[in-house]
Amino acid sequence: MKKILFVITKANWGGAQRYVFDLATSLPKNEFDVAVAFGQPGLLAKKLQQSGVAIYPILSLQRDVSFGTDIKSFFELYRLFKKERPDVVHLNSSKAGGIGALAANLAGIKNIVFTIHGLPEDETRDILSQLLIKLATRFTIMLCNQVITVSKDNHARVRRSTLIHNGIRPMQFGSAEVVRQSFPKGVHITGTIGELTKNKNHIALIEQAKNNPDMYVAIVGDGELRAELKEKIQKYGLEKRVKLFGFMLASEVLRGFDTFALPSLKEGLPYVLLEARQAGLPIAANRVGGVGEILDSQDLQEFSLEHMTEKTAALYRS
Repeated sequence: MKKILFVITKANWGGAQRYVFDLATSLPKNEFDVAVAFGQPGLLAKKLQQSGVAIYPILSLQRDVSFGTDIKSFFELYRLFKKERPDVVHLNSSKAGGIGALAANLAGIKNIVFTIHGLPEDETRDILSQLLIKLATRFTIMLCNQVITVSKDNHARVRRSTLIHNGIRPMQFGSAEVVRQSFPKGVHITGTIGELTKNKNHIALIEQAKNNPDMYVAIVGDGELRAELKEKIQKYGLEKRVKLFGFMLASEVLRGFDTFALPSLKEGLPYVLLEARQAGLPIAANRVGGVGEILDSQDLQEFSLEHMTEKTAALYRS
């Protein structure tokens, strides 16, 4: 039986976290012994514990760059790898990827896998920062035996990567009355779901609603920009037409939308867009990362969890 150790920076609930959870709980249990190491705790950690997956908190592993904590997290990961001796270390997210790849190499791990959930150099930054991030990402890739890209766009830009699309199970949808009841009866609701970060570009929907008095917007998710978005909604006097619902599962709210919007500036292959397709919603989205692959696909079978799990397991066996 092969021991697989996933590493991810944040254990909240976003695309990368869902990816780790789905693989950790779907891999054949008679073939793989799975554990997950993470930095900042959150819903992912709780869901893994509930599912009986071993977890290893690495509290020094933080998203923000800090020389002291980054050195500490390196040694914590190095000691974990030496102690557990996993057959495969599967890295997710930029910070966990860079520090984890170096620690895994020095610890003698033979199979190091890195999944790129969207190239970080695509984020809106100054030219120097973009260059440094690009170099750091390519250095991480060099330290890994196998690299997974989740979209054709990223696959074309990353040499020797393996394209494996994100995949989901067939979904059961709730009535989403919590959304419908929050707006006047009969209005057209434009909804979006995602972590409240700059990359998700929720501000674009708020600005659009400001200029369109007939537009009603439901923003589902939580994150670092919640206070900023709330302030903007209040400044524009949009409290009755634009509402922040906090974190909720997509299955609980998608039926409450008339149109699904994804104004993201950067994406890998967004799970929520696959969910919106399953819900049969009209979609308005920026064609970034793998968005176009989902919108243009006639057959969503290639985006199934079974397909994703089988192709990833094959990399572990090699």
